[in-house]
Amino acid sequence: MKIPKSTLEQWQVLQAIVECGGYAQAAEALHRSQSSVSYMVAKLQEQLGVELLEIDGRRARLTRNGEALLNKARELLGDAFQLEQLAGSLADGWEPQVSIAVDSLFPVELLVKVLREFEPWARHTVVNLEETVLSGSEDALVEKRVDLAIVSRIPSGFLGDALMDIEFVAVAHPCHALHALGRELELDDLSRNLQIVVRDSGTLNPRDHGWLNANQRWSVTSPHTRMEMICNGIGFGWLAEHKIKQQLEQGLLKPLPLRVGQRRKLSLSLVVANPELAGPGTCRLANLIRKVVADGIQLRPLCE
Repeated sequence: MKIPKSTLEQWQVLQAIVECGGYAQAAEALHRSQSSVSYMVAKLQEQLGVELLEIDGRRARLTRNGEALLNKARELLGDAFQLEQLAGSLADGWEPQVSIAVDSLFPVELLVKVLREFEPWARHTVVNLEETVLSGSEDALVEKRVDLAIVSRIPSGFLGDALMDIEFVAVAHPCHALHALGRELELDDLSRNLQIVVRDSGTLNPRDHGWLNANQRWSVTSPHTRMEMICNGIGFGWLAEHKIKQQLEQGLLKPLPLRVGQRRKLSLSLVVANPELAGPGTCRLANLIRKVVADGIQLRPLCE
């Protein structure tokens, strides 16, 4: 194993000399004697075989080679400080990684706000976000892939907190054949038309929420793709109302005049996979989710 000739301490001394403007100032800033500062830089230059500093009047300035090397050394010093901060976070119990599965129905505005609020606390914690459909978040809990999950159904063996209700409305493009009937619609009317549904991302106990068991049914994996298809006149479907507010206002979508069943409701819950063993990062993220949902979707400005 190769061992570097130079040390981080030597590079830190060199950086101090440059930033403070001289050997004496650097010695004072580092709480060292001036002789020790001079010796460390002289030793560093000897080890590398490169002149790093030159004296310009009373100031010590980097040579061209010294500037190139110190720029790289600054990166190493920064990495070393981050390593120490990471060690401090781990010593405080912060997890190196927090994984969360989020049902695609959870409002993106809320998710963004949660992550923005969490980021300053989790400088050394990696966040793994898995976006799911229907039973996908349940699978992630059962298979122990995540620390937290936002689910539409709490799987057996877990406890959760109710977060919010999601309202669905049956919609189609205003020019769709179902709207052209000009009357209240029945189930038979729907069964004779193409329904666009989103395929369950889970595999353990997949569900068919909202399907009519009609032969005319297309399945997609992306909720956004389904919305775009229906907005462009391809089929109909029950879409989350908060996801299509703009499309309804723009006239790209129009609620279907169903006699019964035009609107549906689904509840989302927050589940901590293992509350007794949850670390500070997992607990803080869970609390932020609860708080942000309770406060609503008004986002904090980026600059205050």
